[in-house]
Amino acid sequence: MRFLFIAVLALVSLNLSAQDIPVSKSYPQDYFSKPLELAPSLAGSFGEIRGNHFHSGLDYRTNQREGYPVYAPADGYVSRLRVQIGGGGNIVYLTHPNGYSTVYMHLQRFNERILQALRSYQYRQQQYDVDFPLLPIEIPVKKGEIIAWSGRTGAVAGPHLHFEIRDSKTEETINAQLFGLKVPDISKPTITSMYVYRLNGLPFSPETPKQYFQVVGSGGNYHLNQSPVINISGETGFGINTFDMSGGSKNGVYSIELSLDGKVIYLSALEGFYFNNSRAVNAHIDYPTLLNSGITIQKSFVEPGNPLTIYKKLVNRGLIELSDDSIHDMKYTVKDVAGNTSTLSFRIKNNPAAKIAFKAPEGVKQFFYNTDNEFSNPEVKVFIPKGNLYSDINLTYSESSRPARAFSPVCHIHNRLTPIHTGFTLSIRADSLLTEKLHDKVVIMDTRGLAYSGDFENGFVKATVKNFGNYYLTIDTIAPTIRPISISEGSVFSSQGKITLRIGDNLAGIKTYNGYIDGKWVLMEFDPKTYIVTHNFDYRTIAGKHSFQLLVTDLKNNTKSYSANFTLN
Repeated sequence: MRFLFIAVLALVSLNLSAQDIPVSKSYPQDYFSKPLELAPSLAGSFGEIRGNHFHSGLDYRTNQREGYPVYAPADGYVSRLRVQIGGGGNIVYLTHPNGYSTVYMHLQRFNERILQALRSYQYRQQQYDVDFPLLPIEIPVKKGEIIAWSGRTGAVAGPHLHFEIRDSKTEETINAQLFGLKVPDISKPTITSMYVYRLNGLPFSPETPKQYFQVVGSGGNYHLNQSPVINISGETGFGINTFDMSGGSKNGVYSIELSLDGKVIYLSALEGFYFNNSRAVNAHIDYPTLLNSGITIQKSFVEPGNPLTIYKKLVNRGLIELSDDSIHDMKYTVKDVAGNTSTLSFRIKNNPAAKIAFKAPEGVKQFFYNTDNEFSNPEVKVFIPKGNLYSDINLTYSESSRPARAFSPVCHIHNRLTPIHTGFTLSIRADSLLTEKLHDKVVIMDTRGLAYSGDFENGFVKATVKNFGNYYLTIDTIAPTIRPISISEGSVFSSQGKITLRIGDNLAGIKTYNGYIDGKWVLMEFDPKTYIVTHNFDYRTIAGKHSFQLLVTDLKNNTKSYSANFTLN
């Protein structure tokens, strides 16, 4: 559900926990036990800002090792199993009687009951990456039972356990430390810089003027290095760069509060969020600055199309506009989930001479955040559904000459510094050189190297893309690659052995890969970090001579095959 933030206090009832942090409700404190026997230490905090999303759980350190037992933190049952290529890797979901579910990711392996259920489903579906529910009676678990072992499967840099607590009914993910699963933390958040945004009644955009102010201090007390009074004029917003050190890692903070003369005008708290809104992290931060300089500024004002529910108090979306000549007191209050607090105080004053005028670039059409939006010309069609823009924009469009092997000019769709929520539909007209026999091989290509598998439709190639940028048409007629690692013609394996090969694709990406022994499908596990596929021998392959085949198909149906005979001792 999308919320239009208007110039009133958001209707959210705030309570204060024992740590004096803002929460909207009480959570059970003694119900869940720790999922690991290790002393808790975090490599990643809940709500931490990641690429295109908020981090949805706690990343428990596992001493840079795999294989630690993972325990059920309460009675319940296995309600869902998932194997994801990339992402969370091996994942198990437990549902508990108290209305909450727990989730465990990047697992090395599951216990025997869970593994049998998973393998049975994978072989029925003839697919490695699966996602399926289970009935409450299938795999019940008791508090303290080993459900899996920690690992590093999926898209991770090193071994750890990703742990979540979710509302079983709504799927909202909630900060697990609010349930009494405390992680020792005595460090107060660090504030490194503050920014002033001069919006002057216009939507936030890459052209919005902003000023940088260096912040100095320590021990939770911070102030501006210069500018004892900041002169502003017109509608103004603020932003802050802040983080929390915990266990030697730079993690995210829990809440950011901004007050004007003692009255809160902005309060965000990472108590919980919904996954379908997580990409709106790009509206929460100054997205253009992140892309241009790598600096993460959390804006303390909210764009009107931002759907996040983390904003607990807002006055005029966090924007201010002074009309008097008085000096006003501003104060940031930043907290981590343990209640450690840091503050930054500064002063502002209205000064008409301080106004910084700017003008947004003229575009081909104005797009509005709260409506469907369309633009078309003879070369391109753009359709952005309602809810995908965070603010109104003046859509810009231009064309440039085609690259080699292209079947259209390069279409410059707005600019990459403006974020999109879930994506938009882009259609590009194919020129006459794209013959009919190549229609099923065409892709929409981003000049940064990303390819989108498109469909040919009435002379246009149509695909859903996730970002504004520069796109053109090309074709993918090259088959995937297969490089055998542990197998060759006549290989001999022991029953504890495994077949490994590396696969890849040059453009559109791999759609399917299937292994066969003696013509029967066998499970091939895929590691997205190395692009290695592996088959571990089990009872399905008896001792003797066998044939092996691997078929790999990309998204444009180009296919590669590898075959070899082997002996299993």
